[in-house]
This record gives sequence, structure tokens and C-alpha cells, in this order.
Amino acid sequence: MSYVGPTMPTTHADWQAMVAELAVESRAYIDDVFVDATSGDTFESRNPATNEILAQVASCDAPDAERAVAVARDAFSGGEWSRLAPAKRKEVLLRLADLMEAHRHELALLDTLDMGKPVSSSLGDMAGAIACIRYLAECIDKLYGEVAPTGEDSLAMVLREPIGVVAAIVPWNFPLMMTAWKIAPALAAGNSVILKPSEKSPLSALRLAQLAREAGLPRGTFQVLPGFGHTVGKALALSMEVDCLAFTGSTQVGKQLMQYAGQSNLKRVYLECGGKSPNLVFADCKNLDQVAQHAAAAIFHNQGEVCIAGSRLLVENSIREAFVDKVVEAAKAMQPGDPLDPESFMGAMVDETQHRRVLDYIAKGREEGARLRAGGKALEGPGYFIPPTIFDGVTPAMTIGREEIFGPVLAVFGFDSEDEAVAMANDTPYGLAAGLWSQDIDRIMRVTRRLQSGQVFVNNWAGGDQTMPFGGVKQSGNGRDKSHHSLEEYANLKSVWMALAP
Repeated sequence: MSYVGPTMPTTHADWQAMVAELAVESRAYIDDVFVDATSGDTFESRNPATNEILAQVASCDAPDAERAVAVARDAFSGGEWSRLAPAKRKEVLLRLADLMEAHRHELALLDTLDMGKPVSSSLGDMAGAIACIRYLAECIDKLYGEVAPTGEDSLAMVLREPIGVVAAIVPWNFPLMMTAWKIAPALAAGNSVILKPSEKSPLSALRLAQLAREAGLPRGTFQVLPGFGHTVGKALALSMEVDCLAFTGSTQVGKQLMQYAGQSNLKRVYLECGGKSPNLVFADCKNLDQVAQHAAAAIFHNQGEVCIAGSRLLVENSIREAFVDKVVEAAKAMQPGDPLDPESFMGAMVDETQHRRVLDYIAKGREEGARLRAGGKALEGPGYFIPPTIFDGVTPAMTIGREEIFGPVLAVFGFDSEDEAVAMANDTPYGLAAGLWSQDIDRIMRVTRRLQSGQVFVNNWAGGDQTMPFGGVKQSGNGRDKSHHSLEEYANLKSVWMALAP
């Protein structure tokens, strides 16, 4: 892939011009070369904003997975990467981050064209992906092993060693950022990595493979297999030679992957799955206008296609009517538009299937008696656009109040007491994120501890940086991305006990 247009696009016209100059790599990356799938099969990658075909992408299957796994195993056993000094691995990963930064506009454009998100949002994703690569690269030569306390007749050490072959299966909503969250710690720890991007957004991963090769990652250390979950994804999950499976996606698929691990070699499985995150607003919070802006952005950012979207808004009844009015007003400035326009807050739903799924949930909300306050209809014309949709008067028994929609649909609940709010917030099989807005520090500490969630945002939504782990509890999964804690998932602990001569 090459691009020779404007290096710093800033306007709608700049990004449109960049599209005209873009060449797309669509083959699998196996054993350091780009190749067609063994079967020759392909699938269409379409722009959901226009429904135009972007590329015919190699559709990998079990034979491609088998080949890639064999190459990854040889690379790991050869030790060119797995036994390389941590400081040397750091140098390569920092070069990769520098190359990603140099090509960040191209990478952002690929994600925008592939899954419909606004290009301004994609640029933010690139910043996050680059920061993740750099942070984990810098961590790897600063983590020490351990010497256990023993008597003088023994020496006991705890060593950290790479696991082996890691398969990373990533979603379509934040294509390259989720990729970075998986591959950065896995590569930093010395593993060989096989990436299976979503069939809905594979293009930036294939461009990343080119940059990884340019950065100096050894042969077989990083490979990319585009294709479907039920074909190449299943093959990787069932492989006896894959040592670890890292996944972000739906809870249903996460459960299947755990079963595949049990059916094969008991490979380590780390999951970041679905969410139905509660956002609690208490009457004592300040500046309701600003809080309403945050509450709207928490669900409508990225078209609501966000695992931690604040899709359940729980508001104290004494302020609920006035506050919902403010959220409705805030949503008016968050309408979908051309993803190539930097001024667009929302883009298109990723494809026709997701578009229809969201509209079906909206219809269900009406049928079950929720009060529609905004949106509710798809936009006319080409592309899969749905405006911000807000339902008030939602109860825990309603479908839109319980199931993950993964779209721009907000369900508003009312509560009268702190205990009621906490019980309602925890009344879900998920536990990925939660938010609360209050000026009462005692309440903040009480509620934070009682919320069953891997992350709690206090007087903000989705705050944090690379120093903070990201992951959930309950059926939202068990893995942790970001921070130095993510390195723990891609390393084995080896205990060494040495008897010493007197």
C-alpha cells in the first residue's frame, strides 16, 4: 500500500483527496510475505457510509491458520525474538510506533473507510494505539524477576518467560487500537503473534503488517490472517500449537472460544467481552449541563459501537425530567455525518447487519412501552446512519434495558435512593464499566466499592491512559489490556530452586 497525497489532511476535501490516492493491501500476511488464502476465497470489504466496495480481502481458513501457526512456532523456537534481550525488543517496537505515527493519517483513513467511524475519532484511536505500543515497549526492560527469601543453603528465583504462540482476535469497532492493546504486550514479552482482525475491518491490520516488517520484527513473529470467526478464528482457537488466545468481542463468542480451548490444549484464554454499562447521576452533582454533555457522548461516541458505552443512564428522580431534557439537547449536536468530514461527531453503523440489529432494538423499545425522546429512525439515503436515540422510562425488565445493543441507543432509568441505584446498576450479567456523578465524597467511595465493574469513572466517562488496566468482571470477561499488568497475561512464571553446597 502506498499513499502520496497530502501528508497532513485537515479538511473534508483533504480526506476525500487522500481516498483517491489510497492503494489497499488485501492479502494475508504469512511468513513475511503477502499471499492469497490457500482456497483463493475472498470477501468484500465495503464502506458502510456509501456501500461501495473497498477491496476483495483474502478469506483465510484452517489451512492458512495451520501454516501460520507452524511458522510462528518455528520463529518462537528459533529465538530470534523470544530470546532477544528486552532492550533490543524495545528498540524494534519503538521503531514500529514511530512508523505508525508517520503513517497515522493513512491508518486512520483505512479504519474510517472500513467501519464507518468519523475520521477525527480514528485519529484519536491512532494516538491511543501508538501510545500503547510505546508504553509497553518501555515497560519490558524495566520489569525484574524475583529472588525468594531462603536460607543460605538455597537460591530461589522466579523468572518470567514468554508463553509461545499467541493468537489475537480483535473486533471491528476500534480496529487498530484494539490490535495494539493485544499485540503490544504479547510482542514485548517475546511471543510470536498471529492477528485475526474482524472481517468487517481488516485493512489497517494488513497495513500494520507492512510497517512491522519495516520496523524489523523477525520472520514469523507477527502475521495477519483476515477471515471469519467460524473459519480461521475457530481454527486458531482449536490449534494444539497456539499457547494463548486473546480476544475482544461479544460474550457469546468469548464463551465459544473458552470451549475451544478446553477441547484442544487448555490454552490460556483472555477475554474482554460485552457490556451494558450504567452511568449514575445523583442530584448533588454540579453543572448538569456539562454532565449531560458527557452522558450523551458516553453513548453516542463511535455511533454507540463501544463495549464500555454508557448505555444505561440512571438518574435520581428529583432531577430526571430536567436532566433528560438536557441530554436530548446535547444529542442534537451529535448527529451522524460523512465520516470523512472532521466535523462529524458520528458516522455510519459498520454494516447492514448491525444497522438492522439496532433498528430492531429501537422497535422493541417502542413495543415494550419506553418513552422515545429523540431519534428512532434511520436516515434516508445511502449508507447505514442512525441518529442519537433516547428512551426514557425504561425499566429493568425491558429488552433495551438489559441487552447490549451496540448502537446509538440510550436507555434512561430513574431511582430514588443510593441503594436502589446500586442494585439497578449491578442488575446485569455484565461488569465492564460504570460511571457515577456526585459531589459527595462519602457517597463516591461507598458507591465505587459497591459497583460490580472492572472500571469505575467518577465525574467523567472513559477517563484514563496507558497506565490504567482495562477489563471487566462477570460476563464481561477476565482479561486486562493496557498498563504493565497486561504483560502478566503473556508470560509464564517459572520457579527455580537451587540447592547450594555448604
